[in-house]
Amino acid sequence: MNKNIGSADRVIRILAAVVVAVLLLTGTISGTLGLVLGIVGAVLLVTAFVSVCPLYMLLGISTKKAPQAK
Repeated sequence: MNKNIGSADRVIRILAAVVVAVLLLTGTISGTLGLVLGIVGAVLLVTAFVSVCPLYMLLGISTKKAPQAK
C-alpha cells in the first residue's frame, strides 16, 4: 500500500486520539458516545502509525508530499 498521510495529518490524528482517550479515561464521555468516539480514536491512531488511510484511498486524496526530484 502506498502511504497517503503526511506528517501534519499524522500529528493531528495522534492528538485527536489522545484527546478522546483522555475524555474516556476521565469519564467525561461514556455510554454509546464514548464507545463510538473510542473506536474513532483507535482508528485515527492506527492510521496515523501506518500512514495509510483507506478513506483517502477511496477518495484519491493524499496529504503526503511528493518526493522532490534532484
